Amino acid sequence: MSPRGRAGPTTVTTDLWPLVHAERTALADDLAACSDADWRTPSLCTAWTVEETVAHLVAGASIGPLRWFRSVLGARGSFDRHNARRLAEYRGATPVETLSRFRAVVGSTTCPPGPVEMWLGEIVVHGGDVRRPLGLVRDVPVSTLTPLATFFAKQNSTVRSRSLAEGLRLEATDGPFAAGPDDGPRVSGPTLALVMAMAGRAAFCDDLTGPGVAVLRSRC
Repeated sequence: MSPRGRAGPTTVTTDLWPLVHAERTALADDLAACSDADWRTPSLCTAWTVEETVAHLVAGASIGPLRWFRSVLGARGSFDRHNARRLAEYRGATPVETLSRFRAVVGSTTCPPGPVEMWLGEIVVHGGDVRRPLGLVRDVPVSTLTPLATFFAKQNSTVRSRSLAEGLRLEATDGPFAAGPDDGPRVSGPTLALVMAMAGRAAFCDDLTGPGVAVLRSRC
């Protein structure tokens, strides 16, 4: 994901960084046994394979605000061109090297401009992007997902999450998250599925129930 438009609040919630680091570590561990064919599998981030998605995560944990602005300017404002250039820069010669580079930035707090919630969303969403097609399951802690779901429901940042959820009543079945008007069409299910659906991943709508699911799926 790349920052688009207004990023919302700029206050940095520093206590979320350990959650980011934990999710990066979990993803690196999950991918350790992947075959070359697995790494070539298309991710849910449809433009990228699993390996390309991981390389994108490496880039995001390696580029601070100043370099990010320079890269976007150099790409003449095209986020697609910016992402493609940085992905090529941080992708390894082999999947093993790409994974090694990812492990090297697990504990990084370097990031483009924006609140930490954006970068928690980056690893959670892209983690889902690569795990789902590979049949891998990560039981992301609800304590990690709840602040992210709340952030996604309130504003558009790296994804159009608020727009996708607008007018719907979202309710987690495994935690305290709830958002939207009480009389809105209900969408309920695991917090992870709600987060991923708000990030535009229609595949996770299969894990949700309620009369608002069809609306959410159509917006994805």
